[in-house]
Amino acid sequence: MPPAVVRRAPYKDFLQPALQRRFASTTGVLLAIAYVEALTLSRWNHLFLPWLPIGLPGLRTLAIFGSILPIIILRIAHSHMGIRTSNSPFDTFCRTAISFATLETIITFTASAWLFSQTYLFSAPADSNLGWITYYSGDRARLNERALFYTVNLIILGVVQGVLHMSMDYDRMLLGTVKPRREGDANVRSTAGWESLGEWAPVIVVRAFMLSMAVALVNYVVLYHFLRRYAWSWALSFFRIFYSLPKSNIPPSQAPWSVWMLGRSIWAGFLLCLLWYFGDMAFRLQLGKEPLKNNQPLSAESKDPNWSLLNGLKSKKRRVAAFAMWELALIARDFDVRRQAIFQDIDRKEGPVWSQLYVICLSVIKAIEERIDNYGKPPTPPPAQPEVTPQQPPPRIVQPPRNDNVWAPAPAPKGLRNSVGKLINDVVTSPGKTPVDVYLPEAKKRALEATDRLLTKEQKEGLMSTNVNGLFQILAFKVISAPIIGPMFQQLFSRRLTTAVLGQPYGELSIYTNAAYALSKLAVSSLTEDRYGNVQRDVPALIRTFTVVIKKLERFHDTLPIHWTDLNKSRECAEVDELLDALKDGLGELIAAFEQYSSDLRLTRADMRLAKEAAVKKPKPAEAPVEQPRPVDEAGPVPRPVAAAGAAAGGVAAEANAQPEMQQLR
Repeated sequence: MPPAVVRRAPYKDFLQPALQRRFASTTGVLLAIAYVEALTLSRWNHLFLPWLPIGLPGLRTLAIFGSILPIIILRIAHSHMGIRTSNSPFDTFCRTAISFATLETIITFTASAWLFSQTYLFSAPADSNLGWITYYSGDRARLNERALFYTVNLIILGVVQGVLHMSMDYDRMLLGTVKPRREGDANVRSTAGWESLGEWAPVIVVRAFMLSMAVALVNYVVLYHFLRRYAWSWALSFFRIFYSLPKSNIPPSQAPWSVWMLGRSIWAGFLLCLLWYFGDMAFRLQLGKEPLKNNQPLSAESKDPNWSLLNGLKSKKRRVAAFAMWELALIARDFDVRRQAIFQDIDRKEGPVWSQLYVICLSVIKAIEERIDNYGKPPTPPPAQPEVTPQQPPPRIVQPPRNDNVWAPAPAPKGLRNSVGKLINDVVTSPGKTPVDVYLPEAKKRALEATDRLLTKEQKEGLMSTNVNGLFQILAFKVISAPIIGPMFQQLFSRRLTTAVLGQPYGELSIYTNAAYALSKLAVSSLTEDRYGNVQRDVPALIRTFTVVIKKLERFHDTLPIHWTDLNKSRECAEVDELLDALKDGLGELIAAFEQYSSDLRLTRADMRLAKEAAVKKPKPAEAPVEQPRPVDEAGPVPRPVAAAGAAAGGVAAEANAQPEMQQLR
């Protein structure tokens, strides 16, 4: 009987439970916040009853938690890795504004706000007069507009928060990077736990209050006047099913405005925003925790840890591959036993574990080089399909029978009738010049004569194509210099460089920095831990690859032209600088560890010289004050003295100030 095959669990079998535990802990925090908010909505007519989770406070807590539950599901479904990469914010807007994800996000936040509004209204005491139906003149029912106002206010708050959620990209997962430990650094891992949530609490409270107050004021002063009639009609249509309400859909002559109602609407929006913001921050902190369980890598629970880790690195899902790469970097730095197991695991069908890790991590780094080489080139067309020539039928020995009409009359003899018919056919099929060919040259001639008589020489020069292009450039410069609209269309150097290096539509930096650190740290550790000498064969290619990628990345950073819409003219890019630092740190450690063995590794002096040049970190330039663009008329923010001087000098000074910008645009 053959032995039972031991199932080797893939990496996602360890990652998904870890993420689910973090989701569960986040929902626990939100449930606690919902309980606290339920206590604020309770009537404190007794000392102990409002505190008991069994009874009305518990039901109110579940109702408040139910209003935030759609947001939790949305975060799980829409979470992604990496920053959104595009050349300008307008490109991002065009890509995300009209999309199913945006519509789903706004609808989900609106539904959450509506659920919370109804919980708030039903939790309000009876003397606050916030019920949907009121009675007057005996038993005659009437729709209460106070409840309608609170509901409309919170629904608008949900729409605004949905737009902010998409524009600020709150669905992004913030993964960490592994840095080399310096002397004196404590061996303490960042858990990104609830201590950080406590540090963020004051900021969250201020943000929640500011958003709630801004939306309530705008709705109180402006928006409700436009939405009142429609909201009143919809509410009446719904409650007529259950109550005998008046048939007229016209709202009362005056809305029940009061400062007390405005204050309660701000308070209700504040409680809802607290749930949203605390939930968002808790998700960010929990998902940003290291891939560890009980201070051990996630794959340590596997019966074959190295295979499970390789399975995660080879995964086509970027989330799984990124977490596996993060774990590999942590193993290379902090877990000596697992690191030694990687060097000793050589008897595998696919090859030694180090060789597989080397190929995977090096392909990740080479992807940067490929994007730089392919930047600006048209995409390669798909390979053409080979043409299949149809098979010709075999030649006939006997000619096929004719299909002519044997009953047709015989053709007329050639003569005058045939000549006349041919002439008519030629006239019909070839009529000669069309009216356009006849009258278009004459019309052009008349237009030129009219232009010469009506326009002066200066006016004709103003209509030339070059002057029209200059006018268009002036208008475009005015648009991009506007304080609010302009930044939407500016293609900053940092955005274009990040998009070119990290790719589209999302670029995750941690996977590249962790791959560079893992390769360099494993290679350096192999000097004392690799008993079979498998790593030393790959060290020369590793040093050359790091050198080439760093050189190309620096050259691309220095030669990428600044777009004419970039008014800052700054060549700084934090993401690419962090990537360069990781590559240079890794290359520097390789040089320090293997320089004395360069001749044995067949590394020439030129290789080592180029590697040392690439590993040198360039000093960052001192931050100079950004020169504000000098506007044409009022295009863009300028210091007050400059603006006053320009206004005093008149139009001539404004035209002189605009010359440098126009030269750049041309």
